[in-house]
Amino acid sequence: MKKRANVIIQFCIGVFLLIITLFPILWMLGLAIRPMDELVGKISLFPKQITLEHFSNLFIKKNFGIALKNSAVTTLISLCISLACGLTCAYILARSRFKIKTKRLMTYWILLVRVLPPISFAIPLYILFSKTKMLTSLMPVISACVFINIPLTVWFIISFFQDLSVEIEESAQIDGATEWQLFRKVVLPLVLPGIAAISMLSFIYAWNEYTYSVIFIQRSKEYTVPIALSILNTEDNVTQFGLVAAGGIVSLLPMAVFITFAQKYLISGLSSGAVKE
Repeated sequence: MKKRANVIIQFCIGVFLLIITLFPILWMLGLAIRPMDELVGKISLFPKQITLEHFSNLFIKKNFGIALKNSAVTTLISLCISLACGLTCAYILARSRFKIKTKRLMTYWILLVRVLPPISFAIPLYILFSKTKMLTSLMPVISACVFINIPLTVWFIISFFQDLSVEIEESAQIDGATEWQLFRKVVLPLVLPGIAAISMLSFIYAWNEYTYSVIFIQRSKEYTVPIALSILNTEDNVTQFGLVAAGGIVSLLPMAVFITFAQKYLISGLSSGAVKE
């Protein structure tokens, strides 16, 4: 009886915490599907009518689709580059057989880049991209995301490489595997949970990146999702809460899809990445 009561209490606490966590998203969805007349004055908890007018205005009048495309390009390219550079760098730093005299210095230098505030790199990067005439493209934002995400990837994934058994790699080398085959076919599958986790973090950062975007982006056709959302809530449109809420809901969908996709690899990696003696 006591055990059943504890289960019920834990269930109620879990439901309560879930409601608190999901309420802001559900409230934003409720604002997004309400007609304009329900957004004036006292707003009820549940919408009396449902409309998709705000979503249609978002894409037809505000060209939000262009911002989604720009954010997708920026996020995916920066994610691929960050993973390619970060994983290889972390593996080299984690293995003693790679003789690099400045390995310890490189490790702390990477940490320093990650610890410093991102805004501290804004002026040097702006001068660099201004001199190279790249401010009229998405390349500055992509480069900034890569610059921030590579140190995060290295310091996050290096512990996964250090925890791997060296005997597994030695066995693969005895069987004739090259360094690239060893890294790609043996090591990476074993650290798949770490790769999935850091991919989620890097994706979320790049998708929500605002600081560098507002500094580097100069033309409306290069606006990313955070910039497009910020200009929806101007002085003229401050009462159009439905439009802003619709933009927030749409911006959440790509992150939800990516995290759901990456979570499958996280779970499969945890279940199949165990080492059998």
